[in-house]
Amino acid sequence: MTRTILAAFVCASLTVAATAASAQEFSAEKRAACKGDYDQFCKGTMPGGGRVLACLSKNNDKLSAACKKVVADAKK
Repeated sequence: MTRTILAAFVCASLTVAATAASAQEFSAEKRAACKGDYDQFCKGTMPGGGRVLACLSKNNDKLSAACKKVVADAKK
């Protein structure tokens, strides 16, 4: 029983950490820089798991200069 509780706690902790990392990846300033590009090229893409970054990367040649910088910085 104790192992089950410990495993649940570890999974919950990892989920929270991953969510926090994703939220930090695109600050309000970075989201603003890519909002137009997201609306144009990735509107149907659900945030989370790197899906938005992957979509923006796939359309990198069409992105605004500001969003290209955000995408390049996120890949570092």
